[in-house]
Amino acid sequence: MLLSVDRSETDSVPSLSFEVIAAIAEREGVDPTDIEPPTYEALYDVINPEALDSLFAPREDGTPRSTGTVEFLFCGYHVTVSSDGTVDVAEPEDATAFE
Repeated sequence: MLLSVDRSETDSVPSLSFEVIAAIAEREGVDPTDIEPPTYEALYDVINPEALDSLFAPREDGTPRSTGTVEFLFCGYHVTVSSDGTVDVAEPEDATAFE
């Protein structure tokens, strides 16, 4: 299963990459474990999940990173991930960033 790495028992907070998959699953009305090929696009084909997870994670010394957002298309949705951990999923026609 593709999500086994993201559901690590050592992490108390789900990774941003898992939150993206969970948000898409919610929109699709399926379980997050169902968001995998061949029915759905693989997240790693769109964005590097490890890079996404580390982008807004605190630095090794514990200091926070800069604020910001990352936007991309995934499984037919416009996804916006914010540095505060918010994941927004919109229909492509509702999104204006990629026009």
